[in-house]
Amino acid sequence: MALDPDPFARLPWLRGHIADPARSRFRLDGEGVEFWDRVAEEAGYPDGWRFSDDRRNEIRARALAGRLGEDLWVFAYGSLMWDPAFYFEELRCATVRGLRRSFCLRIELGRGAPGSPALMVALDTGGECHGLAFRIARERIETESDMLFRREMITSGYRADFVDVATPEGTVEALAFVADTGSDKYVGELDADEAAAIVATGSGVLGTNLEYLEELAGRLEDLNVPDPDFFALYERARKRAAR
Repeated sequence: MALDPDPFARLPWLRGHIADPARSRFRLDGEGVEFWDRVAEEAGYPDGWRFSDDRRNEIRARALAGRLGEDLWVFAYGSLMWDPAFYFEELRCATVRGLRRSFCLRIELGRGAPGSPALMVALDTGGECHGLAFRIARERIETESDMLFRREMITSGYRADFVDVATPEGTVEALAFVADTGSDKYVGELDADEAAAIVATGSGVLGTNLEYLEELAGRLEDLNVPDPDFFALYERARKRAAR
């Protein structure tokens, strides 16, 4: 999977639980982007619904300015934790302080659709967030960051920022996708019942919103990390879906 003979050396129990980038549906090439264009068109989105390649590359270049001569760390707190879609050399447990995992983005593509929107996770202000840190080798940054930004920055919703990430082996500065509070997808912290209702019914071409939370719950349990707000939302949404 990577140049390093064992990127899972520090977290061997995650071996086999993180998708091979070669088989990831999120490793978007030209055909993958065309697929999302078709999905958006069928959902009634206008032309120009996503960032152009030039615009996305401009965002990526600005975020990575001055950093191409060193390895790149990426902080994962959502689906990147089980399907990063990029090749990496090292994996660590990681914590960011001052930002929390929040289901604050309302979407109508992917895990949602018009009439059955979904809530997606982002980093929002306050608290702390436990997740994973991936290290991408400097010689792979151009290719792998391109794939990463194709996935995370296909349209608005996130800002690409560097944040201090604490790991058992020391603090690193890592790229993280933080909630863009100026995006029309940003809804902030919803009432617990409203959030659970959206999660319980959200569904799109990638599956249901609840399945997304199930994946995330499994990874957090694998790492034995606390996130009481997330697990409260997950249980509330599960009970609502069961009804």
